Amino acid sequence: MARYGEGDKRWIVEERADGTNVHNWHWAETNCLEWSRNFFNNLLSNLTVLDGEGNLHIWTKKVEKVDGEAYVNVRKGKIIPGYEISVTVAWEGEAKDSEGKSLLKVDGVVEIPYISDENADEDPELKVTVKDEGPIGKRLKEAMVSKGKPLILEKVKVWVQSMAKGGPAKDELETKKVTPQKNASTAAAPAAAKKEVVAEKKEVKKETKKGCKTIAMTERFNCRARDLYEILMDDNRWKGFTQSNARISKEVGGEFSIFDGSVTGTNVELQEGKLIVQKWRFGSWPDGMQSLVKLVFDEPEPGVTVIKLTHTDVPEEDRYGNATVVENTERGWRDLIFQRIRAVFGFGI
Repeated sequence: MARYGEGDKRWIVEERADGTNVHNWHWAETNCLEWSRNFFNNLLSNLTVLDGEGNLHIWTKKVEKVDGEAYVNVRKGKIIPGYEISVTVAWEGEAKDSEGKSLLKVDGVVEIPYISDENADEDPELKVTVKDEGPIGKRLKEAMVSKGKPLILEKVKVWVQSMAKGGPAKDELETKKVTPQKNASTAAAPAAAKKEVVAEKKEVKKETKKGCKTIAMTERFNCRARDLYEILMDDNRWKGFTQSNARISKEVGGEFSIFDGSVTGTNVELQEGKLIVQKWRFGSWPDGMQSLVKLVFDEPEPGVTVIKLTHTDVPEEDRYGNATVVENTERGWRDLIFQRIRAVFGFGI
C-alpha cells in the first residue's frame, strides 16, 4: 500500500483554495477556472456592439471578474463538465450628434450572476447597468440590452460548448485516444477476456435488485472501538485522514457533509463505540436517490476492533450514465476511508 499522501493523484481528494466540488472519489478532475477566465477574456473583451447606428457607439472593455467553480471530470474517456460561475464585463458607450461630436460617454457593467451546468441548454440571466441614468445614459443602456445581450449570450454558448468538449482537458484526451494499433494476434486474448468480464457483469446485474446493489465488508483495526467511532464522527479527524473538508453532526437527525460536499446525509442512529447508521447521498447520483450506511463496531478483545459495513441501495448508475458507481463506492470505502485511517492513525493489523 502506498504511503499516506503518495497515492494515485486521481484517488486523492485534496482541500483546494478554489473550493472545487469533487463529484466522485475516483474521477480524474481538471480545474478549469483559470482557463475559463482566459477564455472569457478572449471572448468578451473589446467587442463592438454598435458602431454608429443611431449615432451610438457601444463596446465592451474587459472582463472584470469570473468567480465560482468550473471543472471537468473524466471517467474512462467520458467528459462530465461541472460549473457554477458568475461573469462581470465592463462596457462603454458614447452618443454623438449628427455632426459626429460627442454628447456623452458612459461606463457600465454587464453581470451574468449564474452560469450552471444544470442549465446548460438555457440562456443565463443577464443584467445591464449604467453609471449615468440620465436620458442619454438610459438610451445607451437600452441599446446595450437590445444589441449587446444576444451577442454576449452567443459568446457564453461558445464557452459552454467548449466545456462540454473537455475544456483544457480536451487535448489530453485526444492524445490518449491516439494509441498504436495492436495486431490481431496480440489483441485477441485481451479482447476475449474483456468479453467474458462483460458477460459476467451482466449475469450479476440480472440477479440483483434492479437499479441498486448492496456493499458489505468487514475490516479489522488495532484500536479501541470508541476511538474508531470518534474518528468517523469528528470533523477535524475526518479532515485529517481524507485531506478534504467535512462537517459532521454528532446528533441523531443531524446532517453531515464530507469529501468537500461530494457526500451529504443525515444521522439515523448513533451508539457511541457500537453503531453508526446514516443516510448517504453522492452529488453525482440521480435526483432523489439515497442509500443507507450501517457500521457495526465489535471489540472481540481489548485493542482490536472489527467493523462491519453494510451499504444498501447504492445505485448502479449515476446521473451521467456511468455504471461503475457500486465498484467505485466500494473501493472508496476501502482505500479512501479504512486504509487512510490505518495509515494516518497507525491502526494497521
